[in-house]
Amino acid sequence: MANFARRKSLILSRNLCNSTNCVGYSLPLNSFLRYFSSGADENDVVVIGGGPGGYVAAIKAAQLGLKTTCIEKRGALGGTCLNVGCIPSKALLHSSHMFHEAKHSFPSHGVKFSSVEVDLPSMMAQKDKAVANLTRGIEGLFKKNKVNYVKGFGKFISPSEVSVDSLDGGSTVVKGKNIIIATGSDVKSLPGIPIDEKRIVSSTGALSLSEVPRRLMVIGAGYIGLEMGSVWGRLGSEVTVVEFAPEIVPTMDGEVRKQFQRSLEKQGMKFKLNTKVVGVETSGDVVKLTLEPSAGGEQYTLEADVVLISAGRNPFTAGLGLEKIGVEMDKAGRVLVNERFATNVPGVYAIGDVIPGPMLAHKAEEDGVACVEFIAGKEGHVDYDLVPGVVYTHPEVAYVGKTEEQVKTLGVDYRVGKFPFLANSRAKAIDDADGIVKILAEKETDKILGVHIMAPNAGELIHEAVLALQYGAASEDIARTCHAHPTMSEALKEAAMATYDKPIHI
Repeated sequence: MANFARRKSLILSRNLCNSTNCVGYSLPLNSFLRYFSSGADENDVVVIGGGPGGYVAAIKAAQLGLKTTCIEKRGALGGTCLNVGCIPSKALLHSSHMFHEAKHSFPSHGVKFSSVEVDLPSMMAQKDKAVANLTRGIEGLFKKNKVNYVKGFGKFISPSEVSVDSLDGGSTVVKGKNIIIATGSDVKSLPGIPIDEKRIVSSTGALSLSEVPRRLMVIGAGYIGLEMGSVWGRLGSEVTVVEFAPEIVPTMDGEVRKQFQRSLEKQGMKFKLNTKVVGVETSGDVVKLTLEPSAGGEQYTLEADVVLISAGRNPFTAGLGLEKIGVEMDKAGRVLVNERFATNVPGVYAIGDVIPGPMLAHKAEEDGVACVEFIAGKEGHVDYDLVPGVVYTHPEVAYVGKTEEQVKTLGVDYRVGKFPFLANSRAKAIDDADGIVKILAEKETDKILGVHIMAPNAGELIHEAVLALQYGAASEDIARTCHAHPTMSEALKEAAMATYDKPIHI
């Protein structure tokens, strides 16, 4: 009886306090929320979309004790990233790099073969296995965290109700006190260029070609175009990249970008910048492209066996019924949200690629966690200025914070520190020294403003810099931190030394 009285007292004390961290409240939040929601038909949280933002939001919501349902139209969790994006592309990037190394680099390391060849079906099978295992892994996490998983296409019929056309042919209505739009993005097509996923392909088709094309034309010099161009270039394609803008990867620091482009050109990739596609014609096994300068001028034609359209992505909101419930969107089709990820419609939220900000899987994940924390009465936070970007070519390019061009525009007095991997012991030892670390820091305070790395595994090295910027570190803080020798990360230390003082090894 005493225990019952104590539990009742704790529940009553919770009712008198709005804060989940209220002094004197000792009943775990998870237990409290499950106590009141376990028997309800209505969900506390419904997530439309099971990609990186959606499935992470759903799991986090369940971990916070909220009754949660996730709706996913594919019937396979992980969204574009896991099914036809980040994961399969990285699998093929790794496999193609292994082939390229075996063919071109192994002999100099004393490893010789009489011959080496590509088994494309086996390469694709390895990629598909990785995707399948990870998809099943997310379903396992849903079961572990008691997230209800509904397979089908969801659309709003009211701000608290989602009608789902199930993959099995039926339909159902899922109710939620809070509904999160996490439907991601879709391939951006180009006017007059129909994608058939055979000769003219999107990134999805480029991940599943049945043979190595002799000539691959890539339209768009962003992350996706350069990565997929690298895959097929390593396997034997003649790759030409056509870009409307005067430079590749516009978000990249200008100095690093130039060095990166030179590295890709050494690998055989050709670039046609300041160029637009004005026509495409398929004739049998050949695709003919009509090109002209971006500013206008004389037209000419090029032929390819396969054309990859990688001109960016659009937020996916079609058919969701957002207009019906009055959700506001901008001219680009993105859902407008406030700092708590709430739309103008009470109880409706949005995260990931459907809202402004970088269209990156890890950004969507951070959105998902923060959004759910706000819903649960906690504080969430995502700083879009500190979301790292990575191009997974070889060498990789990774960066966080401001570029030198952005710092100049802000009018900030700054210092620049650089260190080449040609002077890094580990890079020289493994004969893989193409790259640089560049650090920008405020002149007066030495506070780091941006870090840019071009190197093997730059995507791993960048996170020391992300953490440094997150906590407002100075370049001297990194420079005076002991780094193991010999490692690639020593180049970051040396670049930091070059920023506030002088490096040792150059």
